[in-house]
Amino acid sequence: MSYDALLWLSFGGPEGPADVRPFLENVTRGRGVPPERLDEVEKHYLHFGGVSPINELNRSAIAAVEPLLEMPIYFGNRNWHPMVEDTLAEMKAAGVKRALVFPTSAYGGYSACRQYDEDILRARTAVGEGAPELVKLRQFFDHPLFVDSFADAVRAAAEGLTEYRLVFPAHSIPLAADKAAGPPEEGGGRYSRQVAEAARLVADKLGVADYDVVWQSRSGPPQIPWLEPDIVDHVEELSGKGVPAVVVCPIGFVSDHLEVVWDLDTEAREKAEELGMGFARAATPNGDPRFAQLVAELVAEHTSGAQPRKLSDFTSAGCTVNGEFCAPMCCEPARRPQRPQTSS
Repeated sequence: MSYDALLWLSFGGPEGPADVRPFLENVTRGRGVPPERLDEVEKHYLHFGGVSPINELNRSAIAAVEPLLEMPIYFGNRNWHPMVEDTLAEMKAAGVKRALVFPTSAYGGYSACRQYDEDILRARTAVGEGAPELVKLRQFFDHPLFVDSFADAVRAAAEGLTEYRLVFPAHSIPLAADKAAGPPEEGGGRYSRQVAEAARLVADKLGVADYDVVWQSRSGPPQIPWLEPDIVDHVEELSGKGVPAVVVCPIGFVSDHLEVVWDLDTEAREKAEELGMGFARAATPNGDPRFAQLVAELVAEHTSGAQPRKLSDFTSAGCTVNGEFCAPMCCEPARRPQRPQTSS
């Protein structure tokens, strides 16, 4: 089957102080996040001049992929400009009839996968008649180039450290969301199981048998349980056990966006320094030339029938057409509790 273009679909981020609050309101719309939590996160962005690195990192990654493909690449976001609805309208105007979609997440789960399908559905609805057909590429957490890139990044980060604990953080999600991740017949936990598998693959490549998978960036009401332990709490626990240094491999992320540079490079690093521990953070993959090659290989699975490369026994998932979900009831969003109705 032929394709006219690749749509690079990402989360989005502010590119100046005036963008921060509207961006955060886009991200949290309908989630019941209290204003004081937005105030706190807004300070994180303003600490870096109100600019998230994510858009520029995406542009750099796109520039690296473009020479490897025989099709144009368009860039669209969920939460900030360029918005995916506007990008898809641009694609239609350029005569694009059918395009592949690369979502900048390696994993399954609602936020990591299904929400990108919702982005596709929303954008095609906004564009209306004549909207390009969109085929989303599969999850790639177990692709050998993804694993090799992280393994080499850990080696580089750990250079000079004689004793350390290897820690793999990924974005935390509510336990209810993880329980709903994947089709019901899998029994849930697709997101956390994939993260654990990616960490295992990287550790195995490094010859490391003992390591930790931890979580970061939790938000929302404190009474809702999320995946734990938190990276900062875990650093403190390791210090109490006499661990002299940590090497942090951000296995859940493809680029150094704000949740990496704040939660890891700022908060976790500061906690380690406060405790007198060594701290090193491995690079994320999107600056590695192998990441561009990974994207090209995912595209080739559709354009030339290339054999998928993967290192795990997990079922390939995430490939969808026009935002239709890849399996019935797969990664259903958690239902929010409703306020009790009162009679009048």
